[in-house]
Amino acid sequence: MPGATPYGGKNKMTPPKAVMIIAGESSGDHHGAKLVKAMRQKKEGLFFCGIGGPGLEKEGVRIAFDASLISVVGITEILGVFPNILKGLATVKRLLKGLRPDLLILIDFPDFNLRAAAVAKKMGVPVFYYISPQVWAWRQGRVKKIAKLVDHMAVIFPFETALYEKEGIPVTFVGHPLLDGDPLLDRDGSASPPQRVFKDAALKNRTSSNPTIGLLPGSRGKEIKRHLPEMMRAALILEKKFLEKGGQFPEFLISLAGSVERDDIEAIVSEHPPLKHLKIVPGGVEQTFRKSDFIIAVSGTVTLETALAGIPHIIIYKMSAITHWLARALAKVEYIGIANLIAESPMIPELIQKEASPENIARVTFDMLNDPEKLRAFKETLLQTRKTLGGGGASDGAANIAVGMIKTS
Repeated sequence: MPGATPYGGKNKMTPPKAVMIIAGESSGDHHGAKLVKAMRQKKEGLFFCGIGGPGLEKEGVRIAFDASLISVVGITEILGVFPNILKGLATVKRLLKGLRPDLLILIDFPDFNLRAAAVAKKMGVPVFYYISPQVWAWRQGRVKKIAKLVDHMAVIFPFETALYEKEGIPVTFVGHPLLDGDPLLDRDGSASPPQRVFKDAALKNRTSSNPTIGLLPGSRGKEIKRHLPEMMRAALILEKKFLEKGGQFPEFLISLAGSVERDDIEAIVSEHPPLKHLKIVPGGVEQTFRKSDFIIAVSGTVTLETALAGIPHIIIYKMSAITHWLARALAKVEYIGIANLIAESPMIPELIQKEASPENIARVTFDMLNDPEKLRAFKETLLQTRKTLGGGGASDGAANIAVGMIKTS
């Protein structure tokens, strides 16, 4: 190409601007990939490297350390991957020292990322934090640490701005990235307020006697091993309940996250009596959303995705006894579901620890599916969450901030 340079400049040899990015979880990897794509559209000659997964790698980020090796939840769970965490931090230090990037972008994952920020601060590397740690939920003291280490926060919930403004931290509410380019919703603007208009099967108003129930067991190995067996046993109970009522066999769809091997899911499924209708659905949760009338989901970002799509669901979660005890002692909020926190009410049933038994999961699901009026009202309530989070454009807004933080010299 005439006039092109190895660095993408058209007329002169301009050194690339180096951006280091750290996304320690599947959702962060997904949102980070959209951010990288938006940044490339705004500025030429950017080189990206860091810690992440397949989403960032697909966008051309040089992955120096696989995020799946350090992505866990819970105190006791962290102990199991502690050697990998040390290796990951060592990789971060080497990259920062050797590359001296023009910007460090951190996405959620606070216990790891704040340590990375401390190293970057000592080296004079500007730090941009996209998707805030949940300081409003627990460990609010971290805000003071963030004030010392982070140059700009981009938050995805409107109520987060006050927390950082109080400490004098530059902060911008950019909206939630889940609302960027939502492929499941009709965007012709004909409905106001927004109504769920799936292009496929989800609004066909099927009878509750033969529903399709999506199972979202998580995106981490230990998380899946802990929750999928409970979901399988609950599914067997639900089969029996629907048949006793005179209905048909329900269909169950297990969502296969990109970070999970199909063989691992099949191994757990094979340990349980076979269900009449069961499919493993790859390709992200969107594929499961399109076909499901109801969702049983492990707590996490995916529950907010489910709420924004307007799909009735319940939230379940089990953790080690020590992690649960610490969470109860340190948490400043009543609910674990983000949509419940936004609504400040338990509109979505939450079954935690012993409450997340197969019998309870089946009972709550069955009762909800057999109350059409309650389901209809539930869907409308879920969609109000979209209003609170505003429209799309989070990735673009965050990219504007990030590009603006990169020095032009």
